Amino acid sequence: MLALPLRLNPGDDLRAALLAALRAHGHEAAFVLSGIGSLAPACLRLAGANEALRIEADTEILTLAGTLGAGGAHLHASLSDASGRVVGGHVLDGCRVRTTAEVLLALLPGRRFERMHDPATGYAELIIRSSEAPP
Repeated sequence: MLALPLRLNPGDDLRAALLAALRAHGHEAAFVLSGIGSLAPACLRLAGANEALRIEADTEILTLAGTLGAGGAHLHASLSDASGRVVGGHVLDGCRVRTTAEVLLALLPGRRFERMHDPATGYAELIIRSSEAPP
């Protein structure tokens, strides 16, 4: 495992920037160990919800965790607003860094994370492979 600390810049899309960093460092699998910073706007899918929650106001990233791989990103975050109210869920595209995002990735050499539809859950779920294995 290799540690990769990142600082994302204002306007960066959180998901896209993390996936780009993974590719730029030549890896196909990583865990997000920690993340803090701020977003505006933020887009989350809440547990069991079909529609995204879009928050236009400034939010603070209290926690960020998940996986990154060839099959995309699976990220969860808890965010707080100016009143201290907290909401959490699945991070969607469209979460823009407001001032900064400081993220620590654990790169996994020799591994490849993919996603495949799982009929039991109805979602594209994690498949862990050796990076030398054919897809």
